[in-house]
Amino acid sequence: MAINEWPEDQRPRERLIKHGAAVLSDAELIAVFLRVGVRGQSAVDLGRELISKFGSLTGLFAASIKDFSAIHGMGSAKYAQLHAVLELAKRAISEELQVNASLSSPESVKHYLQLMIGNKSYESFAVLFLDVKNRLIASEELFRGTLSHASVYPREVVIAALRHNAASIILAHNHPSGTCEPSSADLTLTNTLKQALALVDVRVLDHFIIANPRVYSFAEHGQI
Repeated sequence: MAINEWPEDQRPRERLIKHGAAVLSDAELIAVFLRVGVRGQSAVDLGRELISKFGSLTGLFAASIKDFSAIHGMGSAKYAQLHAVLELAKRAISEELQVNASLSSPESVKHYLQLMIGNKSYESFAVLFLDVKNRLIASEELFRGTLSHASVYPREVVIAALRHNAASIILAHNHPSGTCEPSSADLTLTNTLKQALALVDVRVLDHFIIANPRVYSFAEHGQI
């Protein structure tokens, strides 16, 4: 049955308008994005199929255009729209961090990093560069590696911090494996970067590990 044949109080778009987006399931949010289904499947059915196929919203956003388009009813246009939505969300949070201190918006920082590197299939190391008021100046993915390793060079992090005239930085990397806890190598690297950046008077405020949907903060665990 098509969604427009459902009772009005059960339709995702109408429920979103009346109660807000938070009340909708992942499949229903995808249905609002898709707008229409295909023969034999409502938009909500398609939403469920996409989540089942890719395992999660993170997996959906990380899907290649080839894999995404293999789903009946999907294609390059929907793929482009999906990633435009993702980029808009990231830019909206970036604007907030440019106005407000990152330390006063820790959840926004986590959400921004989840959108920035959380859906990548490879290990990615990113840095947020902050001014003296802890507002975002810029963000960069400085290093990328395989599923299990990324080579991070302290000298390059220091150069980037100086290039942006940053007073402080926030480090982040993802664990595509889904394990959120830091390894001994992660702890060693964090200390090495802190020492290197201290030489140029740049503070390391935190180091986040992103393993969507979980986020691990070194600062919250007293490790920085």
